Amino acid sequence: MTGSIRRIDEFLTKAMPPTPCVVIDLDIVRARFHALRAQFPDMSIYYAVKANPAPDVIAALAELECCFDLASPGEMARCRGGGVVVGRLSYGNTIKRETDVAAAFAEGIDLFAFDCEPELAKLARAAPGARVFCRLLVRNTGAEWPLTHKFGCDQQTAIDLLVRARTLGLRPVGVSFHVGSQQTDPHQWEAPIAHAAAIFHACARQGIALSLLNLGGGLPAHYRSAVPALERYAEVINTALGREFGTARPHMLLEPGRYMVGDAGVLRCEVVLAAERPHPGGHRWIYLDAGRYNGLPETQGEMIEYRIRTSRDGDPTGRVILAGPTCDSTDIIYQRAGYELPLTLTAGDHVDFNSAGAYTSSYASVAFNGFAPVRTWCI
Repeated sequence: MTGSIRRIDEFLTKAMPPTPCVVIDLDIVRARFHALRAQFPDMSIYYAVKANPAPDVIAALAELECCFDLASPGEMARCRGGGVVVGRLSYGNTIKRETDVAAAFAEGIDLFAFDCEPELAKLARAAPGARVFCRLLVRNTGAEWPLTHKFGCDQQTAIDLLVRARTLGLRPVGVSFHVGSQQTDPHQWEAPIAHAAAIFHACARQGIALSLLNLGGGLPAHYRSAVPALERYAEVINTALGREFGTARPHMLLEPGRYMVGDAGVLRCEVVLAAERPHPGGHRWIYLDAGRYNGLPETQGEMIEYRIRTSRDGDPTGRVILAGPTCDSTDIIYQRAGYELPLTLTAGDHVDFNSAGAYTSSYASVAFNGFAPVRTWCI
């Protein structure tokens, strides 16, 4: 990581791009792909495009023959525009407009996720004969960015829906789950793998031979708290697969997003204002030109705590509250997380958020309050 930060720092010094901006080191993205390939050699890697859809990121991964997990027609267009063949695309979003399903199917995509009866019926109408997999609802204990109950169904419902898929003329091929983003506990994959195996066996008894297991995302980037090494995740996951499936492992997919690009990026912003204000637990406020609505949405609830550097590092520090530039009272980045930054920070100084390559520029897509979306630079 030191070499990556050095290259990013050199770019920021020489190019001086306007802030806020995200700079991605593509060498780190490539290295993460190779690390996953080494630890999970028998799995297909589907990059979750939503984490960072920059064309250069997609191109770098496409050159490595990576596959891509899509959530929308826009992501499909980006991948197809980058020359990605349809055979390496999966539509993993369980919430889709029927016209979007039809367009993807017409493009040649034939692998879709679902988790309820209405979505299954939609797929049968718009993508007849397509391969489909059912998403399970699983606990997100240990995830710093949990996915709540928006996606997935229980085990028995999954069995019923996979049987129903066959009667609708679709090809039920498997099961997927997601243990939550920035998952810090490798053991959280164990129970869903066991549930998936039970579904495989139940479907087999009804004449449906499932062949695909999508292990989802969740592999972490490096923020303030330490996380286990990738090798530990691979050890736990592979042990669970061996225990539940033995030598008859299905075709397996991984959908890394944050792990692939998070540590490859730095978000540089500028101090707009430093002010003293009465506030319980600290009264020095630092306002940045990036905030909850233009680059730092994952600071909602202070769930993701980035490692921060400043152009005043080395000066005396004290407790600060960090906030964004908009007129919205919710545009506060950190006030309870206990960040201590140089007390000399003033307007015009730089503040860098490390490991900010994922879910920063991709979230900042609407110019709320007139502030432009964050621009991405790839080196």
